[in-house]
Amino acid sequence: MSQAEVSRMKPPLVPLATLIGRELRGGKVEKPLVKYGQAALAKKGEDYFLTKPDCERIAGDPSTSFSVFAIFDGHNGISAAIFAKENLLANVLSAIPQGVSRDDWLQALPRALVAGFVKTDIEFQQRGETSGTTVTFVVIDGWTITVASVGDSRCILDTQGGVVSLLTVDHRLEENVEERERVTASGGEVGRLNVFGGNEVQDCLRWPLRCWPGGLCLSRSIGDTDVGEFIVPIPHVKQVKISNAGGRLIIASDGIWDALSSDVAAKSCRGLPAELAAKLVVKEALRSRGLKDDTTCLVVDIIPSDIPVIPPTPKKKQSFLSTFLSGKKSQSVNKATSKLSAVGAVEELFEEGSAMLAERLGKDFPSNQSPGTFKCAVCQVDQPPADNLTANSGSFFSPTSKSGEGPFLCTICRKKKDAMEGKKPSRSLVAS
Repeated sequence: MSQAEVSRMKPPLVPLATLIGRELRGGKVEKPLVKYGQAALAKKGEDYFLTKPDCERIAGDPSTSFSVFAIFDGHNGISAAIFAKENLLANVLSAIPQGVSRDDWLQALPRALVAGFVKTDIEFQQRGETSGTTVTFVVIDGWTITVASVGDSRCILDTQGGVVSLLTVDHRLEENVEERERVTASGGEVGRLNVFGGNEVQDCLRWPLRCWPGGLCLSRSIGDTDVGEFIVPIPHVKQVKISNAGGRLIIASDGIWDALSSDVAAKSCRGLPAELAAKLVVKEALRSRGLKDDTTCLVVDIIPSDIPVIPPTPKKKQSFLSTFLSGKKSQSVNKATSKLSAVGAVEELFEEGSAMLAERLGKDFPSNQSPGTFKCAVCQVDQPPADNLTANSGSFFSPTSKSGEGPFLCTICRKKKDAMEGKKPSRSLVAS
């Protein structure tokens, strides 16, 4: 089939610049419908999910509605997954100033997600429990999608043109070279398990790389108190805007992605309602690999309000390069597909994956601080000036950083930041 024939079969797309222009001029752009479905099979019972399609930025105002969907894949127990499910959303929202415009809210969201993830991790670790969880957390506001993730769950976007794109980065030590280097630089040790029952195992190359102490194969998670603070809760965040032709999100735990590539998962359920689509993705994973892990899938359709269901995408021959990029699970794949290639349908607004907290919060982190106090950018607690600690102070920042610049961190959150970066606490923190 020629490219011209394929183009004629695609649904018409409104250019993204037109949508943005309408919003900037104050014109109303009708919000899409959000329909979703869920399916799961339990092996260990440690997967949890969150579906909240009826959130509101301003309570009682339906015009400020947004949706939240998330997957929590627990390990070493279920406590961290349950705690994150119950507390993460509130912690994220508490880091966004009240009463701001929608544009400011969306702009503040990536930093608020970072603060919310770190705050949730600190609160859970204070409970003294040792379980952990991966998190893939998705916020949908109109045609804008913001995804924050730690661990190896995944969120993919399937546009009407049939282009499948990763919106997350996998934090598996086996596959992510940058994360291995960060963990070892922060004081962790990365290697394979080579002793079992006191006997040396010669052929252990097939076993995944793990971080020691603890033996976790992930470099980022919430919880995991016993494996070292260099396993960080700071998420990779990506924000995109799709055109009013819509798209489909598939959010799933690694029980899906260990069995299916992104491209296969998307193709297996195109043209089907979200509820049935989620069941088919789980069924396809089970057929491909069997039930070797908890397997949870959320399918979320973002569609124009005048179209009741996602129409089937026309079949077309996909290039080898496109299939290769869609199927691999690595940081390089995410960067290679960051410019989502459905021309005119998707715009990348934001992407950052640094594990440095000061870089992620930024100097202009918004706050509603009271006069004469400083608000911690993570826990959102007002701090007296004498107790205030800026994240930009210290010899390890550039000479242009000023000790009085934000973001500001309380003593507990500053200790957390230093520990994640492998830095010894200063004397003042030790004394406190």
